[in-house]
Amino acid sequence: MQLQVIRSLTEMDALAGEWNDLLHHSASDVPFLRYEYLQTWFSTLGGGEWPTGDLYVVAGRNTQGSLAGIAPLFFTTNRDGEPALMLLGSIEISDYLDIIARATDLEVFIEALFDHLSAPQAPAWKSLDWWNLLDSSATLPLLQAAAARRGWEYTQETLQHCPFIPLPGDWEQYLAGQVDKKQRHEIRRKMRRAESYEEPVRWYIVQDEAVLDNEIEAFLELMAHDTNKKRFLTDAMRLQMRLGAQATWKAGYLQLAFLEAGGQKTAGYINFDYGNQIWVYNSALNFKYLELSPGWVLLGYLLQWANENKRAVFDFLRGDEDYKYRFGGIDRHVVRVKITR
Repeated sequence: MQLQVIRSLTEMDALAGEWNDLLHHSASDVPFLRYEYLQTWFSTLGGGEWPTGDLYVVAGRNTQGSLAGIAPLFFTTNRDGEPALMLLGSIEISDYLDIIARATDLEVFIEALFDHLSAPQAPAWKSLDWWNLLDSSATLPLLQAAAARRGWEYTQETLQHCPFIPLPGDWEQYLAGQVDKKQRHEIRRKMRRAESYEEPVRWYIVQDEAVLDNEIEAFLELMAHDTNKKRFLTDAMRLQMRLGAQATWKAGYLQLAFLEAGGQKTAGYINFDYGNQIWVYNSALNFKYLELSPGWVLLGYLLQWANENKRAVFDFLRGDEDYKYRFGGIDRHVVRVKITR
């Protein structure tokens, strides 16, 4: 396999179309590995999460010249104070990360990648510090085997819970089959109460690009009602979220939804509608309307929409918040892999 090292966004831009096409056919087709998402992420280094970082994307081509693998990496000092090659998107705002390759090419690409990283021309890394790989990733056993062949130390640590809901394609069937009786009653009760609320209640998914920027700002203001999220929303992170929302809208998979009461926004969700799945990226609440249970109500409408529109999975991404399981979430985890030489 012929490898190419990409060290600038200009070089990376040239791969955009091939990148997304390979991802679509890869063993890890998730929105956080899309070209436009990672390009935006690197332009702000994750909204200021990393003070410095050098792009080091390794792309592999097969004998026919077709793109067969991408290791989307950057070189930085990790949280342990070590010189490390990390996955673009690490750590806080990208829920699922991985190498990009077709299942049939993955082992060959990892072997070629590790040969390259063993050579003098590679950055002087002490560790490959890769966060947020799904525990079901086909990459994990291949990384462990490739590291063992080179005498490198491999450790794997379980990180956050990542509950998800398989959807049957029918709202009533979902409620009856995947939510227990008590919670089913609560969901229906809260949604009925919203329909008879003292102020007119409506929910919607943003459809008009002309209002997109205003709606993004409204979502960020809703997020700031939460003290922890307000601290999270530094100027750099606000910029990252704006750019990320705009890029994913332009690529056709942003789902920005709001619940309003009397014309006031009471709850919002930023999701990705990608690969016949809904990926729940972030949420926001107006605490003045807690008696309306706006988060539950909007989530109910979104799940109803996802079923009616035949999405196969509703993925809550990272976090073990109780409501995710009340809505029928099934557990899985992401892991951190650290390889040290």
